[in-house]
Amino acid sequence: MGDHIFDESILVRLKNERIADDEVMLAVDYNIETNKLVDVDDVTKVLVEEGGISDIGKNIKRYNAYDTGIFLCSPAIFSAIEESVHDDDSSLSGGIRVLAGKGKAKIFDIKDEYWIDVDDEKTFKKAENMLLDTLKKTSDGPISRYLNRPISTGITRYLLRTDFTPNHVSFFSFILAMLGAFLFFLGEYITLVIGAILAQVASVIDGCDGEIARLKFQVTEFGGWFDAVLDRYADAFLLFGLTYYVCFTNCDFFTLFIGFLAIIGAFMNSYTADKYDGLMKRKLGPGKYYFRMGRDVRIFIIFLGALINQPLLILVTIALLTNAENIRRIVVLYKNG
Repeated sequence: MGDHIFDESILVRLKNERIADDEVMLAVDYNIETNKLVDVDDVTKVLVEEGGISDIGKNIKRYNAYDTGIFLCSPAIFSAIEESVHDDDSSLSGGIRVLAGKGKAKIFDIKDEYWIDVDDEKTFKKAENMLLDTLKKTSDGPISRYLNRPISTGITRYLLRTDFTPNHVSFFSFILAMLGAFLFFLGEYITLVIGAILAQVASVIDGCDGEIARLKFQVTEFGGWFDAVLDRYADAFLLFGLTYYVCFTNCDFFTLFIGFLAIIGAFMNSYTADKYDGLMKRKLGPGKYYFRMGRDVRIFIIFLGALINQPLLILVTIALLTNAENIRRIVVLYKNG
């Protein structure tokens, strides 16, 4: 159905199904008690018995599934609709009902994948909120999951109505982070705080580029690579700026060494993330969250540490956490081949 929005994985799985030349297959949703996206008064209902469709329609009394509007059809559907027209029903559901009467209408369970029929302003808003909710990633760190992502999806809601591209957003986030790093170099507490606030804002906005890319179908290899490159430059300048800030009062070997460890730890933390994320997804399966120490946590540490004017503590914390996490990932990946 052209006014339906659904998870593309439903189509991917449905395409792998096989039907005979005189059969059809309808994707159905058995979650009739829990699916809050459905308008019960408008949805087409399905009665599934013994693995096939017994009845289908908007006004049937007995049903145990919803029609999602996703079909895998053979040419038999055309003659079935023609037959249904003789009974004054020219709808697709009428054709399915004819084939169901012949035992030729099979079903496909979409399980817990999402879908929604967008017919009016109310369901449009539901669809918008549903799509934004799908932007959560299992690889999100704790700060991204509970702070950054709820804010970034709100920003993305409005950016989607503009001509901003994901690369525009990536570059804007980078500029904000660089401005924050520049303020660190000024060596004043107020500039440290403002710089850290800019860095945290940049961290939030950094999530918008990927969100826009997924919702506007603008995901590209270059876009992901471009964002990662800008993030590494921003991380380096932020941590170097903090090191320089500490050097205003106490520039010794320890400070420089800790600054170096923080920078190299952050870089390697990002470098090791790809293989670690891949392993976790394979082990836990799709849709399962796992703890991830990433950029969101590092930037938030900078933000909190700046508020209490503890730049050296920021560097020590990031140096210890990132390098410890990198070692842990190496051990985990080694044990898992």
